[in-house]
Amino acid sequence: VWRMLRKEALVGAVNGSAIAATTAIVGLVKTQNVALALVIAVAMVFSMTLAAVSGAGIPILLTVLGRDPETASSIVLTTITDTTGFFSFLGLATLMHKALIGH
Repeated sequence: VWRMLRKEALVGAVNGSAIAATTAIVGLVKTQNVALALVIAVAMVFSMTLAAVSGAGIPILLTVLGRDPETASSIVLTTITDTTGFFSFLGLATLMHKALIGH
């Protein structure tokens, strides 16, 4: 299980990096804001890595807990990926803003 989760994390990080680079470049071209492009890129890698690990791990965890993974996995996975994406982007943006402004 741990080997598979590590593999999923690597795949998620690689996919996230490719999508993050593309998104950051487009964002940089459109906004000319390096900080925003960086926040988007880091949040995308983090979110996609966690989504990949969660997508593989949640069904296993639900099976171990005696629950039906087919009925509950999608709900739990959607909740995790949505909240992770939301909070990673806004959290990183807040940290970047505080670092740049100095408050």
